[in-house]
Amino acid sequence: MTTTTATPRYLELDAMRGFAVMGILLMNIVGFAMPEMAYFSPAVYGGTDTPDIIVWALSFIFVDGKMRGLFTLLFGASMMLVVERAEANSQNPAKVHFSRMFWLALFGLAHFFFLWFGDILFLYAVVGCVAYFMVGLPSETLFRRALLLYVIGIVAFGAMMGSLLYLQYQAGQPGASAFVIAQYQDAIADFRVDDAAIAAEVSLYQSGFSSIFMDKIANSLFQPLSGIAFSFMETLPLMMIGMALYKDGFFSGSWERARYKNWGTKFTLIGILLLVPMVIFQIRSDFEILRVLNVNFSWTGPSLLLMTIGYACLLILLIRKYSNASWLHRVAAAGRVAFSNYLGTSIAMTFIFYGWGLGYFGQINRATLYLLVLGTWINMLLWSKPWLMRYRYGPLEWLWRSLARLEVQKMRID
Repeated sequence: MTTTTATPRYLELDAMRGFAVMGILLMNIVGFAMPEMAYFSPAVYGGTDTPDIIVWALSFIFVDGKMRGLFTLLFGASMMLVVERAEANSQNPAKVHFSRMFWLALFGLAHFFFLWFGDILFLYAVVGCVAYFMVGLPSETLFRRALLLYVIGIVAFGAMMGSLLYLQYQAGQPGASAFVIAQYQDAIADFRVDDAAIAAEVSLYQSGFSSIFMDKIANSLFQPLSGIAFSFMETLPLMMIGMALYKDGFFSGSWERARYKNWGTKFTLIGILLLVPMVIFQIRSDFEILRVLNVNFSWTGPSLLLMTIGYACLLILLIRKYSNASWLHRVAAAGRVAFSNYLGTSIAMTFIFYGWGLGYFGQINRATLYLLVLGTWINMLLWSKPWLMRYRYGPLEWLWRSLARLEVQKMRID
């Protein structure tokens, strides 16, 4: 018989994860409901009426990337917690961790192929395997190396996306050679958003399950792998920063209040000031697709990092202030079952929008979509806490834990 050492739950971690899993739907809702490129530009689909532009601008400034960033910080912090728990229980932390990542990767692939193309679980599982080899580093070393990697990623994406803008400039010059024009056309082929391509995508997602699945097999078979290459230099540094902050006691609320407030306000305000001109730039460019992509894939990098950390600081202050409030404990419960809430949201949203369900893909404007977000939030807050009063884990958390340990875990609370 083995005995396990109880490890404390941190309200800060649980509640922040709850805010993150709720917040990430604010951006993902567009990916569920509209053609993929509409995520970046309201001009692609969904309309450019004033309410839609306002909703897009607010999402771009305050939400886009930041909730994903929070999720990634928390993944790094949770990884440290799992390692500590394994060591406290005299288990092999590497075995525990890699078993978890193996099954998480399989969940991610199933999520991608059977539900939604916007999966992040496979990415987290693979990058989490790399991040594990840094768990023994001091927090300062982790932070410095993370910043270096992040800057390298920004520079690399800046060079890549900037080269497309330069190629566009060359192709648009009087007397541009046929070769240069052909190079430009080939380079932007994957980013074209003409009416025919949009109509084809809408038709696909309004069709049945088998059509959507076979399209992924035919055209997106290796997208989970390419997604790792595309997102690695953002995801790994953010995980490392999460690990460093955990080691420094950030997520347990042990910093002085003034430090949280100083970082939170300064980082968030600087990030907002960096993003406002980008909103104006995109609107004035009439959402020209290469300019939009340069903004989203390169220029927003510094603000994303600053606001992710800033939001984390401000959330810690909020959680401290309302630590005894019943609503905050509902948010924390949603965070404890974040895996179930994340995948459950994908099931609900694809049912609403895809043809195998209600088939509303492409039928709801951008501003109205957020009513569905509000409804989903209410559902998360309503079911999570009562469930955890009866059961130790969320349904998918239980399945993941049982598979990772190759042993059916006890579910009900005695």
